[in-house]
Amino acid sequence: MKNQKMYEADDKMISLIRDNYDLLQSLGSFGISLGFGDKTVRETCEDNDVDTYTFLAVVNFTINGYSDAENDELLSVPTLMHYLEASHAYFLDFQLPFIRRQLEESIFPGDPMSQLILRIYDEYAQEIRRHMKYEQKTLFPYVQLLLDGKPTAEYSIETFSRHHGAADKKLRELKLLIIKYLPSDGLHNNRLTATLHDIYDNEEWLRRHAMVEDNIFVPAIRRLEQISKQSDVTRNITGMVFKGADADALSEREKDVIISVVQGMSNKEIADHLCISTNTVITHRRNIARKLQIHSPAGLTIYAIVNGLVDISAVKL
Repeated sequence: MKNQKMYEADDKMISLIRDNYDLLQSLGSFGISLGFGDKTVRETCEDNDVDTYTFLAVVNFTINGYSDAENDELLSVPTLMHYLEASHAYFLDFQLPFIRRQLEESIFPGDPMSQLILRIYDEYAQEIRRHMKYEQKTLFPYVQLLLDGKPTAEYSIETFSRHHGAADKKLRELKLLIIKYLPSDGLHNNRLTATLHDIYDNEEWLRRHAMVEDNIFVPAIRRLEQISKQSDVTRNITGMVFKGADADALSEREKDVIISVVQGMSNKEIADHLCISTNTVITHRRNIARKLQIHSPAGLTIYAIVNGLVDISAVKL
């Protein structure tokens, strides 16, 4: 049953842990250490350089399934990235090896059923490791490129989302074998029961982890991609404006032609305005395009505004 309390920035951090002890691992993934005393969530997050809104978004979603979609633009993608990467490290470097050791101590060495249990666990661990390593090698670097303003068309968050599924088939098989195989002697029975409990806990942790990725991280990256696409035109035109765009390289007559183009004149109108032939206007425009690497009126308009050739109020929209 979910805890229906919604936690806010002014709540005491200790209250969150007291109500939901399973948040302890999440604290570590956010980079928040214990020893925060009676500080609020906001104070604790600020002390640890963690975005408060993003922390609460993850906490309230994993506890209550609550998602504030209207304010999702407030999410900090770098904070989410740190949380997910640290969660992977925790699970791969600590939890998977820890449960493996527990299983080894709980079964009978040399027993065929015991060896089968270990083999299935190793296959499960390998599947989880492969999934998380993929995210670390492909997904996270892609998101970092988006954050750095260097998007790549070779990948998208939809590619990740379509292939993102839970690797739980092996785990179900493992749990079934353990339940059926519980040994008769008390020591091994207690150890294996405790290990099985940890496996169930970690299955729940992985489920919540995948839900955070699907319901918080993926939508956040979709927005980042949309922002990046909306900025492409501006970046491209800006690149055209400044790529070899040395205003001093233009002649005064070429500058006059640019101003006329920005004002919406046709080639014939420019020729009449500057008292030159239409062919001369066309030659000037070719030279301008070659020098500035700008081939559109929109690009020339931005160039003229940026370089002070025209005032924006003079631009014909």
